[in-house]
Amino acid sequence: MHKFIILIVGLLIVSCGKKLPVIAPNVITEKTLHDTDDPAIWINKNDTSKSIVFGTDKNTEGAIYAFNLNGKVVENKTIRGLKRPNNVDVAYGFQINDSTQVDVIAFTERERKQIRLFSVPDMKPLDKGGFKVFTDATLPETNLPMGIALYKSEKTNKLYAIVGRKTGPKKAYLYQYELTTDSVGVHANLVRKFGEFSGKKEIEAIAVNNKEGIVYYSDEGHCIRKYHAEPSKGDKEIFCFGGEYFKEDIEGIAIAHYPNKSFLIVSNQQAGTFNVFDVKTNAFIKEVNLGTTETDGCDVTTTALGSAFPNGLFVSMNNDKTFFFHDLKKLKLEE
Repeated sequence: MHKFIILIVGLLIVSCGKKLPVIAPNVITEKTLHDTDDPAIWINKNDTSKSIVFGTDKNTEGAIYAFNLNGKVVENKTIRGLKRPNNVDVAYGFQINDSTQVDVIAFTERERKQIRLFSVPDMKPLDKGGFKVFTDATLPETNLPMGIALYKSEKTNKLYAIVGRKTGPKKAYLYQYELTTDSVGVHANLVRKFGEFSGKKEIEAIAVNNKEGIVYYSDEGHCIRKYHAEPSKGDKEIFCFGGEYFKEDIEGIAIAHYPNKSFLIVSNQQAGTFNVFDVKTNAFIKEVNLGTTETDGCDVTTTALGSAFPNGLFVSMNNDKTFFFHDLKKLKLEE
């Protein structure tokens, strides 16, 4: 009887430890110099086949790399000379004067304690060298920005940057800045502090569902936290979920929108996989193995990007200084 029980337990352990089959990438990018971390997809609405994937190279002598859809570095769109850029995000149609709207990328520059804002695709700085963040912090590392997500309100058309940091208090871990313009230029104005923190590890990955006005962030080692992105809707947490499906750290977050359903795709970092959740119900759907290791950041679009990615694109960071590009259909989200 004891031998039978031991056998059953052993089979369960083997079964639970079985590695998922690898879904091979369509493209692996050229290598960065130092340490890849987080990607963001910019969709060229005039010609989606010429869209760009931006990716951070997290180092004291870091950069925001620009890749074409073949994974080749586009040097004249790459921003170098940065001090530990961490996370990056994209937004469309930012009003910079009465007659001009531009697409933008924003990213954190940790060692300079600031966020940066550049127009895309001309890659011109809009921030006069950077916007300082967490300026009221008094404890070590509580003023070092890491995660960032841009939120453009469908209600007010305002653009916000939601920023996380290396460490922080158990309340008001995230700061939200409104990006505004006037005759002098662009400004980042602090409008609220919000977001709980378990204190277990850190908070890095942040993503916003612009369609629903919801912000998600990874409280590593604890759960995925969910809040309203609209400041007027208050700072009360909506939900804390999913922690039981992760081996250790909860990392990069991407949101895939289809006409009838949306999915949250989250890096299960130490397992080398991604967990997929239903956006509406927070329910776990499945786990997929895309062949990456120690993935920090990821991004997704369901928009067809020419003949290279006709079903949309999922981008994930790999621990060998590259990013993996998967045709979104390979993830079988709509099964």
